[in-house]
Amino acid sequence: MKYILILSIAFITLLGCGNPSTDPDRPMKPPKGFMNETLLKAAYGLGMLDLIEGDPVVPENIEQFKDIEYKQIGDVSLQLDIYKAKDLKTPAPTMIFIHGGAWRKGKRSDYLPYLLDYAKKGYITATVSYRLVKQAPYPAAAQDVSCGIKWIKANAEQFGIDTSRIALVGGSAGGHLALLIGYGGENPLFNEECDIDVDSKVKAIVDFYGPVDLTTPYAVGTYQTQDFLNATYDKNPEVYESASPKTYISSDDPPTIFFQGTIDSLVPVSQSDSLDIWLERAGVPRDYHRLKGWPHTMDVARKVNEYCQFYIDRFLKEYL
Repeated sequence: MKYILILSIAFITLLGCGNPSTDPDRPMKPPKGFMNETLLKAAYGLGMLDLIEGDPVVPENIEQFKDIEYKQIGDVSLQLDIYKAKDLKTPAPTMIFIHGGAWRKGKRSDYLPYLLDYAKKGYITATVSYRLVKQAPYPAAAQDVSCGIKWIKANAEQFGIDTSRIALVGGSAGGHLALLIGYGGENPLFNEECDIDVDSKVKAIVDFYGPVDLTTPYAVGTYQTQDFLNATYDKNPEVYESASPKTYISSDDPPTIFFQGTIDSLVPVSQSDSLDIWLERAGVPRDYHRLKGWPHTMDVARKVNEYCQFYIDRFLKEYL
């Protein structure tokens, strides 16, 4: 039985679940996915899914600045980390990463693989912590991310950061926060509790499977959303609207590249499908990658990660 399962998974992996894109503007085809999450988990359990190194060693040629406090609120110290190549001599574009974890967990070092990869490519990379649900509900996390961006801008000279070339990057809940501040960062609500006199505007956004509309029936029914917003939809629909990035989409928003798997059971693919439509209507430059047969956190798979980085590189070269 085990032998048959291995053959089945290998066959699906080789053939994929559909035809690859023939778009000439996309020279790298998406990696073949799986029919469902059960088969993907089986492939992982059998050692047939190659994953990236989750905790890579910081190479000698990368300088790291760790545990920098950017905000103190109550007894909570919010910190950020910065990485850059030691031989970097001129102001460089910067990527600020926001970790995921359903607004409940996660840590800023979760994005270390990306932080190091892009520092090697000549970017300055930063990653910020924010208050999780157990510390404070919405809008605390959004306010913290906004303040973290402001701190980085205000201290840019110290690290060689080009403040006119900043991209905001996030996955899952981090993707939600990247979109929320990237589109709605001027909202006074998101600028409370931070006395740094610069704006939080960014030039580009990279989103991995982040929720965009928290007012959908699926979103309002999840405990993660209810805990994050500290309310049920029937009691306070306004806060669900306020916390939805789609509320703030307008024609002057930053160009956005986003990635979504079609078998994502945590953030439905319809969220990114809708984002694509709303950005098109607003005239915002966008690049949507809808990966068939891949789940949430799909970019821990090496082939998906390589695919994502290929298109992020192209996107940032054009817009950053």
